[in-house]
Amino acid sequence: MFGKRGLIVKNKINAYFGIEELGSTIKREMLAGFTTFISMAYILFVNPAILGDAGMDKGAVFTATGLASAFGCIMMGVFAKYPIATAPALGINAFFAYSVCIGMGVSWQTALAGVFLAGIIFLLLTIFKLREMIIDAIPVDLKYAISAGIGLFIAFIGLRGGGIIVPNKETFVSLGHFQGTTWIAVIGLVATGVLMLLNVPGAIFIAMLISAVFGVATGMIDAPTHFVSSVPSLKPTLFQAFTHVTDINSVQLVVVVLTFLLVTFFDTAGTLIGLAQQAGFMKDNKMPRVGQALLSDSSAMVVGALLGTSPVGAYVESSAGIAVGGRSGFTAVTTGVLFILGLFFSPLLSVVTPQVTASALIIVGVLMAQNMAKIEWGKLEIAIPSFLILIGMPLTYSISDGLALGIIMYPITMIAAKRGKEVSPLMYVLFFVFVGFLWILNAPK
Repeated sequence: MFGKRGLIVKNKINAYFGIEELGSTIKREMLAGFTTFISMAYILFVNPAILGDAGMDKGAVFTATGLASAFGCIMMGVFAKYPIATAPALGINAFFAYSVCIGMGVSWQTALAGVFLAGIIFLLLTIFKLREMIIDAIPVDLKYAISAGIGLFIAFIGLRGGGIIVPNKETFVSLGHFQGTTWIAVIGLVATGVLMLLNVPGAIFIAMLISAVFGVATGMIDAPTHFVSSVPSLKPTLFQAFTHVTDINSVQLVVVVLTFLLVTFFDTAGTLIGLAQQAGFMKDNKMPRVGQALLSDSSAMVVGALLGTSPVGAYVESSAGIAVGGRSGFTAVTTGVLFILGLFFSPLLSVVTPQVTASALIIVGVLMAQNMAKIEWGKLEIAIPSFLILIGMPLTYSISDGLALGIIMYPITMIAAKRGKEVSPLMYVLFFVFVGFLWILNAPK
């Protein structure tokens, strides 16, 4: 009887998510969800560390991060049916802590209120389909550049996290010294490449497991002393965003809200486009169900603020799950469930260091960079803005900043090439929006 019920459940999951139609299996979707989770589980520890510097309770932020990520992932999977995970975004959490709270002297409670208001505006823009219109208006060549640029960006994150690329005062970055924990990343990268070339299913995840075991065996990664722990209380941060909305009462704080809105808006838009390109979801230069995807991440942003964390958005690490075959929303649901379970197994997650995830990010970067071949490089008016997006994302360490450089340049080069009439009116609007966006980000504090 249990087997029969299990088969019924399996058939319902297949039917709802269209797993077989997408050429996948439930087992593969679960592996993809697990791979995505492993690739981004670091946020459970990094986010509390960053927001903790702003005076927030680290335990509460840890729990808020896990729950907000789970909510967004499950929404994305069930509602939008995409294998795209969400979590508090790196970069904007640093802006929250170091620029807003520490730099401007704004309390973390007020900053959370700013995130909450930005999320509400986000929801309204999504409901009125303005975000969907913007994504559809971006030319196909720039979408390929966005996807490839994200690939370069996450590969750079992997190289840096693995210690293969290190900071250098004279040249900004240089090759690492291949000592200590860097070998964890190197072994993982070699293992990933070999396993993928041998067409081994789940090659990325297996390679991450190999590198983690190597790290523990050599003492470079501390083995966990226990596996289960209690979940920290949310009480210090829960609903602080709502109760402090009235604190948003100055021009400076309105600018903070707009900054949260703009950075999250374009980070998410760029990430969704890039991941949709990687997974082959784009049809006629449009992303199916983009409205549902946008509503999922904007809802997660509002929920995350109420729980007590910085803006939540689509995560580029979802590309790791897509690379191992994740094609349906069941991948994202699996990731969401694992975020909830991760709250109880935090000691075990500490084994997943940046060196362990480095190989997955680098290889996925290679796969996403293949979209560069689809750009019309022979047309300079297309090549210039595309290149700025490609190079801008990794060098500014920001998807939204790289996107801004390319979209600002696109109308200029098209007009210079006497092709201005081919530019969508919305792209001209975006030109001025991004000019303002960069001005706000760089305005004197």
